[in-house]
Amino acid sequence: MEPWVTALLAWYRSRERPMPWRGHPDPYAVWVSEIMLQQTQVETVRPYFARFLDAFPDIPSLAAAADEPLLKAWEGLGYYTRARNLRKAAQVLLAKHGGRLPRDADALRALPGIGDYTAAAIASICFGQPLPVVDGNVARVFARRNLLGGDFRKPAPRRALAAWLAPHIAASGDPAAFNQAMMDLGAQVCTPRAPRCDACPLRPTCQAAERGRQADFPEPPPAKALPERAAKALLLRDARNRLLLARHPGERLLAGFWELPDPATLPFRVRSRRVGAYRQAFTHFRLTLEIRAAKPLPDSPDLPDGLRWADDPAALPLTTATRKILAAHAATKRPR
Repeated sequence: MEPWVTALLAWYRSRERPMPWRGHPDPYAVWVSEIMLQQTQVETVRPYFARFLDAFPDIPSLAAAADEPLLKAWEGLGYYTRARNLRKAAQVLLAKHGGRLPRDADALRALPGIGDYTAAAIASICFGQPLPVVDGNVARVFARRNLLGGDFRKPAPRRALAAWLAPHIAASGDPAAFNQAMMDLGAQVCTPRAPRCDACPLRPTCQAAERGRQADFPEPPPAKALPERAAKALLLRDARNRLLLARHPGERLLAGFWELPDPATLPFRVRSRRVGAYRQAFTHFRLTLEIRAAKPLPDSPDLPDGLRWADDPAALPLTTATRKILAAHAATKRPR
């Protein structure tokens, strides 16, 4: 085992971040946490992890989850396909694996929502398989240490780094600690800006630190302008103080969530006035919603599928935009 590996493991054992899924006896909990941690920071995931396991404590309960409770438990975490893939994978586990996660990385990769990184994380943390993980934190650490070029958002550079790390994780004797040490080092010390090189166990072998080039690695992706989209969101209640909501259309992204309807899509006409705007950036576009409010309707028109009057909107899975708009315009909750 090389000295830098020894130093990395010693650093981790004295500075390991406490997390509710670390040391958890059930691989199911580790799997849920790893799916939540895809493109999401640890501090954001913590409360969602506890809430999700309370709602779905095991693979059978997750496999049987109905859409609205599943999405409600994931509400606000984003990338909602992850929740549906968790349920699909749980159903596969019941049908083909006796309700247990397989130990083999190839079998894990065959499950919905699990790619190379997540398969390696589960296999190493839960089952001691010597498979390195390469996320953004790990890529940053070793792009700096080894002066590695390339765009680590792409598969080829990540796989090349994983191949280089493979013999080191095998020699470490503790794949779970090795992988989690690399992730913690990138998150706590080898940060994107102002890395704490004086506290880094890899400082003696880091080529970027030696040359004062930490800011050059990894190579920044080219800037890309996001297209702009615009829509309207209507705040409308009936005489019983029920809020009108629309189910988000489509099969991806926010499908199954409830949101404020666009006035143009309603089967009846209302007069409304502009009361504000809401802006949100998604991965591939920026959205601006014009928020419009209407006086409460004395009667509640019959609604087609996809629209509903909600007595308690907070009990439903709501889009982030809808939750934030309702919080900002709480005065519209009472009929005038």
